[in-house]
Amino acid sequence: MTVSELMNTATPFDAAGGAGMVHAAGGAGMFHTVLVANRGEIAVRVIRTLRAMGIRSVAVYSEADADARHVHEADTAVLLGPAPARESYLDIDKVVAAARRTGAQAVHPGYGFLSENAAFAAALDAAGIAFLGPSARAIEVMGDKITAKNAVAAFDVPVVPGIAKPGLTDAELIAAADEIGYPVLVKPSAGGGGKGMRMVEDPAALPDALASARREAASAFGDDTLFLERFVLRPRHIEVQILADTHGNVIHLGERECSLQRRHQKVIEEAPSPLLDEATRARIGEAACNTARSVDYAGAGTVEFIVSADRPDEFFFMEMNTRLQVEHPVTEMVTGLDLVEWQVRVAAGEKLTLGQDDITLTGHAIEARVYAEDPARGFLPTGGTVVDLSEPSGPGVRVDSGLRVGTVVGSDYDPMLSKVIAHGADRAAALRGLDRALAETAVLGVVTNIDFARFLLADEDVVAGNLDTGLLDRRLDHFVAPEPTDDQIVAAGVYRWLRGWPQGSVDPWDVPTGWRAGGPVPTSIRLATATRAEHVRVTGRPEAATVALEDGESRSLTAALVDDEMRVVLGGRSETYRVAEHAGHLWLSSPSGIAMIREVAEVNVRTGDVHAGEAELTSPMPGAVIAVSAESGATVTAGTTIVVVEAMKMEHALTAPIDGTVEVFVAAGDQVKVDQLLARVIPDHSEDDAKNEKGDLA
Repeated sequence: MTVSELMNTATPFDAAGGAGMVHAAGGAGMFHTVLVANRGEIAVRVIRTLRAMGIRSVAVYSEADADARHVHEADTAVLLGPAPARESYLDIDKVVAAARRTGAQAVHPGYGFLSENAAFAAALDAAGIAFLGPSARAIEVMGDKITAKNAVAAFDVPVVPGIAKPGLTDAELIAAADEIGYPVLVKPSAGGGGKGMRMVEDPAALPDALASARREAASAFGDDTLFLERFVLRPRHIEVQILADTHGNVIHLGERECSLQRRHQKVIEEAPSPLLDEATRARIGEAACNTARSVDYAGAGTVEFIVSADRPDEFFFMEMNTRLQVEHPVTEMVTGLDLVEWQVRVAAGEKLTLGQDDITLTGHAIEARVYAEDPARGFLPTGGTVVDLSEPSGPGVRVDSGLRVGTVVGSDYDPMLSKVIAHGADRAAALRGLDRALAETAVLGVVTNIDFARFLLADEDVVAGNLDTGLLDRRLDHFVAPEPTDDQIVAAGVYRWLRGWPQGSVDPWDVPTGWRAGGPVPTSIRLATATRAEHVRVTGRPEAATVALEDGESRSLTAALVDDEMRVVLGGRSETYRVAEHAGHLWLSSPSGIAMIREVAEVNVRTGDVHAGEAELTSPMPGAVIAVSAESGATVTAGTTIVVVEAMKMEHALTAPIDGTVEVFVAAGDQVKVDQLLARVIPDHSEDDAKNEKGDLA
């Protein structure tokens, strides 16, 4: 059976362990127990392959992840410690002790956390436990960008023109810049994720760029070593997947296009790249294999290259990731190989059974990362509890997910929740498939970037394959978050109205029909979206009612709650909604789309009435209050900082939008949820207001 046939007949990866992947039985030297030193979607994905191979899996978890999906799916699980990663997932001694206690013969590090930590690999080796990754030496060499660049250059791998030596002073870097040619890219030798990187076009700006880059690198990595590279104009980020065994065999599995990035973080990836022809693919693949040979690499790894969109036949080495990558599923979808299985087999001493000529790329695959972040708020991290969940399935669709109903998405870890991957016969089919799959993805209770991912997939340059690493940032201002429709807002109000109906026989005055002796008075529910606030006014009974938005035209309504669904006939048009509520928000999902709508309490602490001039300060993200700059009762002016919230190493200062008296509802150290009310500014009354109040009391 061909790879294409396997993919067309296989069930989705998340349900069956790998679309189009065949798992062979373990050999005599195969491990019987493997610990997964990670969490979330990667831990779930690794556990699925271990189960398919007949290997017992061990999960580790922090107190925050006690009820996480990866804990439930593993054969056994070990608590490491409190929520902070440094006290749990990053504690080498605790992870090694968990492996020993459970009889694990090997550890899979996933990606992130300890996956590229040479000390972790060495500690496992000292304990007689296999590390499903390369040697500590390979991690060390490739973990330092200067050392890595010099190592691969010795194996004729093309590198970006620049200067890369340990201990370069600012004066030496400035002197070298003219020879390298502007624009130049300032890069820290340690770390990644774009921290400390600066692109400089004007020589006069280089000294300040070097100073700020050193500060950021020292803060993030404890190492302020810098080097310079020529900045490649219209760069594309293309990486090559390699596999190597301990017997000297190295092959590549084609390339991935990862140019759609925001702040150096990938958002959408695909395989193969629409840029490369077969000749360039062979050349860049051989360069990746030589990179692996330069450090006697063993296992799965990724070699990252920068390619000019204007000169696609010219590529330069950037770095090597000595681990599995987030985007590895697109390679698996086009090759039919399970990279985790090969990591296990290589670590167990097996030889690769595939040669380079055996690798065939079939069709096209595209992946979108689903993050807990709000594109409408500058991509601030979000959070909450997953109160309902819908993930796509079907031929050509794969989901790698760490989610389940009840999952609490907090601020302790990376905001990536899942990955949605689609495979098609060609790139156009894969794009359409991914868009359909994202349309079927709903994470109710948490704000995500799904709408933004679909916006990118529809971009004309993305559709045409005209990509570069700056494309996404250039499109940010064009994105407008979808606003709930009037019908969705009405449906949210109707849902809240239905929930307000008392049970059993009660006083008719307490039933929200709107009946009164002098004429009907509608039940009014105030709701808010990102851009507006509305009143939904309902009169009657669920089987025969009328509803209006604000003071608009009334429409006929019938509505009923059936299990977890609400069925509504509005003005003769029928719709069925799945509705979930959490932290003052209502989430509605229907064939027409998904909407998040906030319920607004209309109570003023002084009068009990709505006070239109008040300004509420709510938390833009889940996190911790690290500073409160004003006390309740204090008089503040517009622009005064009231509260500072920190999450995922980001600080957000909330300032008074108006002059007035502040009420503060939190204290430093409090944990807060997204959109939680932190403070309120009440505008000062004018003399006319005071006179009116006295007149009302008289």
